[in-house]
Amino acid sequence: MKQETSNMRLSPEQALKKLQHYCAYSERCHQDVINKLFELGVWRKEHDAIIAALIEENYLNEERFAKAFAGGHFRHKKWGRNKIKTALQQKQVSPYCIKTGMKEIDEAAYEQTLTELLHQKWNSLKGERNRFIKMKKTATFLMQRGFEPDLFQPLLHTIK
Repeated sequence: MKQETSNMRLSPEQALKKLQHYCAYSERCHQDVINKLFELGVWRKEHDAIIAALIEENYLNEERFAKAFAGGHFRHKKWGRNKIKTALQQKQVSPYCIKTGMKEIDEAAYEQTLTELLHQKWNSLKGERNRFIKMKKTATFLMQRGFEPDLFQPLLHTIK
């Protein structure tokens, strides 16, 4: 079934309708929409007009996307700022929108989440007797999550 639709070319009007539903379902960035346009087999010369229409009709708003992405990935996936910022850069979101999106992360909640994750990881390493190996594993875990070393290093040295 999917094979059939990829061989048929959508008109710009059909593509716009599909993308309106796509954008209404969840916040999207411009790159997501461009990828979808290619997936739908829309000619490249038609992309700009479709994207402009989506922006005009407020289906597509990169600042709103960055806010939703940053807030959601912090709250639900417990990602740190570095990982969120990198993910937004990979989606080719503008530096201005990234900066705006990062403001969605409450500082107190961020520090609390960092502390909780640090303690969870530390406690999960009960079998490890060497304190320095435990510290290294915990630090590596927090960096993979995107948290800043200058925020968690002082906490690591006070943990018992």
